[in-house]
Amino acid sequence: KRSRKAEQRAKKPSPGVRLLSLVRKVLSQCRAAAARCFGALWSLWQKHLQRPVRRVGLPLLAVLALVGILAGVMLLSVSGAVRDKTEDRILSARELASMEGEFDCILVLGCRVYADGEPSSMLYDRIQIGVQLYKAGVGTRLLMSGDNQDVYYNEVAVMQREAEELGVPAEAILCDRYGLSTYDSVVRALQEYGCKRVVIVTQSYHLYRALYVAEKLGLEAYGASADLRPYYGQAKRDAREVLARCKDVVYAHKRLPTARENQLANAGPTAQ
Repeated sequence: KRSRKAEQRAKKPSPGVRLLSLVRKVLSQCRAAAARCFGALWSLWQKHLQRPVRRVGLPLLAVLALVGILAGVMLLSVSGAVRDKTEDRILSARELASMEGEFDCILVLGCRVYADGEPSSMLYDRIQIGVQLYKAGVGTRLLMSGDNQDVYYNEVAVMQREAEELGVPAEAILCDRYGLSTYDSVVRALQEYGCKRVVIVTQSYHLYRALYVAEKLGLEAYGASADLRPYYGQAKRDAREVLARCKDVVYAHKRLPTARENQLANAGPTAQ
């Protein structure tokens, strides 16, 4: 009897083998179910959908694809033209300091601020370059332009604080809390602060658009790049910038109103 029990135990599969067998069985059932589902969909396609799609859908898809390709080519062409037209006006701090005449201001464009009040790496680098230019004598005023529409979000206050901590006196810092976009910041530098000759500080990918808008508005503008490190998510920003350049080309050529001008117009004479 003992020898029979030992033989039975030896023939009985181990837990690992049983688990492997169960997994194989489940996978086999899943494959069979997937095959049945695919067969049903294929049958539906052949009986009811194949002819209508071939008759109407394929030509329509071809037209849509062609329109998409043409639109993409147009957007990339405009974006490339903006870059080509402005890249020679992006200069180093030394080149800017050696230029004749004084700049009305060093325009530092706003960027993301975190909930704890700390500037993002991109914004901090912009502030750093702006301060370096100020200390090099490129300009006597820093114009911090960013978003402060919300009581709980204040880019310009953070920019001013950081600049003061880096050694710029408070009286040399101007704050434009209605710089809600690149276009708005440049327009307001001209209209609200009387700037006609400016240095714009931001990252290179962003500078092309800002310089293009400035030129179309009649400003003499040069750019200082704030690319001090690699930035996470830059590929996404580059793709979005293609659309942003096209948008601001339209805004600058038509001289459309800024967000603040729209706010005042909608609020009526009492707000002005």
